[in-house]
Amino acid sequence: MARRSNRESGKGRDAEAGTFFDEQVLARLRRNLVRWFHKHGRDLPWRRSRDAYRIWVSEIMLQQTTVVAVVPYFERFLARFPTIHSLAQAREHDVLRLWEGLGYYSRARNLRLAAKQVVAESSGTLPHELSELIRLPGIGRYTAGAIASLAYDRPAPIVEANTLRVYARLLAFDGDVHSTAGRNVIWNFAERAVPRRSAGVFNQALMDLGAMICTPVEPRCPECPVRSCCRAFRDGVKRDIPRPRTRPQPTFVNDAMIAVRKDGRYLLRRSPPGERWAGLWEFLRISLGEGKLQKNGDDRRAKSSSQLHALSASTVRQIEQAVAERSGLMADAQPHAFEFHHTVTRFRIRLLCVIAEYQSGAVKPQDNFRWVTLKQFGKLALSMPARKFADQLTASAELSAARDSAEAARDR
Repeated sequence: MARRSNRESGKGRDAEAGTFFDEQVLARLRRNLVRWFHKHGRDLPWRRSRDAYRIWVSEIMLQQTTVVAVVPYFERFLARFPTIHSLAQAREHDVLRLWEGLGYYSRARNLRLAAKQVVAESSGTLPHELSELIRLPGIGRYTAGAIASLAYDRPAPIVEANTLRVYARLLAFDGDVHSTAGRNVIWNFAERAVPRRSAGVFNQALMDLGAMICTPVEPRCPECPVRSCCRAFRDGVKRDIPRPRTRPQPTFVNDAMIAVRKDGRYLLRRSPPGERWAGLWEFLRISLGEGKLQKNGDDRRAKSSSQLHALSASTVRQIEQAVAERSGLMADAQPHAFEFHHTVTRFRIRLLCVIAEYQSGAVKPQDNFRWVTLKQFGKLALSMPARKFADQLTASAELSAARDSAEAARDR
């Protein structure tokens, strides 16, 4: 029999869900879930008040990022910008510096822009209504629902990675949850499931259930408080739902990052809007072409940066030419490089980090470049790869200074 189209499958699933999830089942789902949450819910710093600003910051940080990674960033961010007014008055660079390492930096830029808009339009009070929240930069349907329900207890559904998985299994939805039809099925059910009162508690409980019990691999169904309401558990298909997402094949890229050094200072360039690291400082960077990396080069974990790799004469010339074209400087590139590996979306990047000694010339345009000392690295918002290179430069300088000190002591 031919497989139904996504649209037909979505309509069918909606009808089946309406039959299975009558008001009695939905009431049991809510009751059992909230009871479990009060006993087992996670103690997270942004849950210790219903302050809309704190909830908003946490939800933006949690996009594409794990709770464990977010907690220290959240605490540092709130210590520096405790109110929406302080964030609205902040320089973009200061916001990006605190965000450094979380990735997806447009989130930080939009957070600051939205804070300025809220302060200008409503004296710093975040809107209560979904339609008004969605107007703000960086706030979509999920984040608006999270703020409205968690801060203001509005009956707004939320669908993110954890709740999407829970809803899909409750429905035994075997379609593509990331398709338009699939997302409509999930959101429609989420709107039915969220209670009129205590919506925030319900949504938090649902997120925790997905994070702690209804996990992507090997869900802990015997411990689940809502397994009696779960069609995937009933049908024995919980491990098959949601359907795995097809991911694009990785593209392997070779880049070089060049630290031009002049009298103990290093040249940095601020990435303009439209580039991957917009607003952040970087060393000069060039592409060395695509291609499969060396053995173990596609490992997502960065290899040790302490190992030096010899560069070919042609690569050295290519780097020196790029420095001249990008900055207007003449510099002699060292014939060896530190090596890092990192991943950005589908790109697996092998990054050769090279020091080039300044010879002559002046940078142009002046606005995009800055000469900085090793100590100044800590004050600037750097891209993740640039921060790794800066840390390596600092560590190498400290090691060299320690060796010089030891040799001087022996000579005395």
